[in-house]
Amino acid sequence: MRAITLSAEDDFDGWRDAARALAQAHVPPPEVVWRVGEGGGDLFAVDASPPPAATGPQLRVPKAFVELAQAVILHSDPQRFALLYTLLTTDSHRVEDRADPLVRRLELMAKAVRRDIHKMRAFVRFRELVDDTGTRFVAWFEPEHHIVRANARFFVERFASMRWSILTPEVSLHWDGTTLSEGPAATREDAPADDPVEAVWKTYYASIFNPARLKTGAMLKEMPRKYWKNMPETALVKALVAGARARETAMVETARGAVGGNVEGAWEALRDEASACTRCPLYKPATQTVFGEGPLDAPMMLVGEQPGDQEDLAGRAFVGPAGQMLDRALDEAGIDRARVYVTNAVKHFKFEPRGKRRIHAKPDAGEITACRWWYEQELALVRPKLVVALGATAARQITGKAATIAKLRGRKLALPEGGTGWVTVHPSYLLRLPDADAAAQAYLDFVADLRGAWALL
Repeated sequence: MRAITLSAEDDFDGWRDAARALAQAHVPPPEVVWRVGEGGGDLFAVDASPPPAATGPQLRVPKAFVELAQAVILHSDPQRFALLYTLLTTDSHRVEDRADPLVRRLELMAKAVRRDIHKMRAFVRFRELVDDTGTRFVAWFEPEHHIVRANARFFVERFASMRWSILTPEVSLHWDGTTLSEGPAATREDAPADDPVEAVWKTYYASIFNPARLKTGAMLKEMPRKYWKNMPETALVKALVAGARARETAMVETARGAVGGNVEGAWEALRDEASACTRCPLYKPATQTVFGEGPLDAPMMLVGEQPGDQEDLAGRAFVGPAGQMLDRALDEAGIDRARVYVTNAVKHFKFEPRGKRRIHAKPDAGEITACRWWYEQELALVRPKLVVALGATAARQITGKAATIAKLRGRKLALPEGGTGWVTVHPSYLLRLPDADAAAQAYLDFVADLRGAWALL
């Protein structure tokens, strides 16, 4: 038998090079023992020499096999190396056959790895630590699979401007703002227990917790209890869940008082969290997240479609031509914009580049759904008496379903989260009308819609 020693549990390159050489030398899978590190020997693997030199034509495999292998290598199953080599040597094109038992087993392993990667991105919580070199943010995480190095690039890109460390039982990652380095395995005691920021975060979490929408089974499926001990907000879950039905009605009236009145701190925590949002691909080309703004006790919330070019650059909602049109219409409707909370259904600018210009592109259903979480949190904090949707995208966001402006416009709507909705056109629609008379009439209708909405209050 031949023993192949890989440098680490996630050593895909080492496995690939060895597997290619072994396959080209026609070494059958039962004659290969895969091990990691120097301590993983096997009494029956008598030949520990390097793999044979590759001979013959170059081994070619489908792209799907490579992608599957890259994920499966990160799994914790010690048989993963042998299973992949078996698939490689029998027929790598079997990877397209989802009914094949071996392929099915490997696909399930890859799925478990992808889920663990997602869990790490969702449940890592940094805590502030100050030492002689300044501020560093430290997090503790216990992955189920060997995903830490594979996930490093995500955290480098998302938290590029801060110094941080992620400690795990297998390996530690350290980022100093310019260089990513690795450290040895750590223990939970190596990470700080808490920090002052967590008080604000817990306040925010408590303020948005809605027992009327509590689905414990779904919550546990997405956030298993094993992650709770590492997340500050989950310390509140037990108390928040206990007696949820009894508090359902009272919560609506007492939510602000229950969090000590620190709604502004909770909103700031929400805005800061949204600034790093990667829930859909729109964050990649956009300059920044454009969050809502306005008084947190506003009786009316205006929801637009998305930031435009100027909003994307400024980081503020409704500051471009459509915003100026909205300001004029609000003034003529007798509404002080300073008393209104303004936001968008989608928080990043979606556009198509045309030369040096960035042309608006309509958000699709997936992007609207991805941003619904932020809208719901704003709604829970501001708790407006009336939500006005400006345009079809905003109407879809506030109602939770697609509908035409003509069908909903000017009608009092009952919203899924409670409260009242109202739908009108987006001010950018008025700017696109080519006929001057039609544009003038559409503007008057828009002002009338705003005035009618305000009258409901």
